[in-house]
Amino acid sequence: MTATGMPDARRWPVISALGIVQIFAWGSSYYLLAVFASPIAADTGWSLSWIVGGLSLGLFVAGMASPRVGEAIRHHGGKPVLALSALLLAAGLLILATAPVLPVFIAGWIVLGIGMGAGLYDAAFATLGGIYGREARSAITTLTLWGGFASTVCWPLSALFIEHLGWRWSCVAYAAIQLGICLPLILFVLPGNGRAAPTPEDRRGAIPHSGPERRAFLTMMAIMVLAGLTVTIVSVHLLTMLQGRGLSLAEAVALGALIGPAQVTARLVEMASGGRHHPIWTLAAAAGLSAVGLVMLALGLPLVGAAIFLYAAGNGIFSIARGALPLALFGADRYAPVMGRLARPSLIAQAMAPTIGAVLLSVWGSDGTLTAIAAVAVANLGLAILLWRYCLPRSAHN
Repeated sequence: MTATGMPDARRWPVISALGIVQIFAWGSSYYLLAVFASPIAADTGWSLSWIVGGLSLGLFVAGMASPRVGEAIRHHGGKPVLALSALLLAAGLLILATAPVLPVFIAGWIVLGIGMGAGLYDAAFATLGGIYGREARSAITTLTLWGGFASTVCWPLSALFIEHLGWRWSCVAYAAIQLGICLPLILFVLPGNGRAAPTPEDRRGAIPHSGPERRAFLTMMAIMVLAGLTVTIVSVHLLTMLQGRGLSLAEAVALGALIGPAQVTARLVEMASGGRHHPIWTLAAAAGLSAVGLVMLALGLPLVGAAIFLYAAGNGIFSIARGALPLALFGADRYAPVMGRLARPSLIAQAMAPTIGAVLLSVWGSDGTLTAIAAVAVANLGLAILLWRYCLPRSAHN
């Protein structure tokens, strides 16, 4: 039985439903412009940088909304918040589909941004924390496996939609998926009360304000900010940086294709461990693998594929660590608001990262940019080691 009395057999329908919701939430927001941006620019004549800037604005809005999302999940459970997310994502997509001018298109991304803040990983993790309490770690791990297939599923689907429907009707199709698939899964499969009963030790303030807990919270926040910067810069600019190193576009794409399998492989290894270790180990492994991979890339070592695989494996299990470690550190009752507060600076960093990466490339070139990213990854490893000190008293009891 789980902390809220839910039999383990009920986990798979809940996690599978939430996994499908995550695939389409990511695919119809965060990953949308990877396929849609060029067709939109070709059809409308709008600036490609402004079109892509819509996603940055959406991430910024998501970050600003995240603390309120966390508090709402804490007080009302995850089900109504995720349902609202599906409605907001559908509304934002319909605004994009009907946008006659660029400012309306940008307004659509503001709506999408609120939907992203209420429906992507941080909200989903908080929902699982409410449903399963301290036993949510395995559910979080499984959910990241589902989420890892978002681009795998939605990029080909987006290309198919674009080819047969055009970009406007493709946005309508994704809105229909949100309303016809995701919303029913949320309403009819997720438990009605996604909150864990607070334990005596969890009846403190939602956000720690002093002592080791406060330092752990701030260190975790810094780790998430630096990780958000790194992963977004790499996601947006990796092909450019590899080509700057002399690789052809085909070679860069082939190497970039290693990222998805590496992330899934690392998450399967974490799942196979059964959560028998404290999640600080997962965070340390994530930071270490990412740092080693990016340092190898920065040094120009010949094993570029191995470097990318190590980096991506670290990024894959970081998604698990960022969900599981705050649960272990701060408890189930405070989990949702803590996740909301942690998400804000991370999402804002991700919103700024493409521009930061572009500036670095223009000033320092590929070599300098890779060196800077590697330095950030090494700094993040240092912060993970520092956070280990704050986890030791708790890990002794886990």
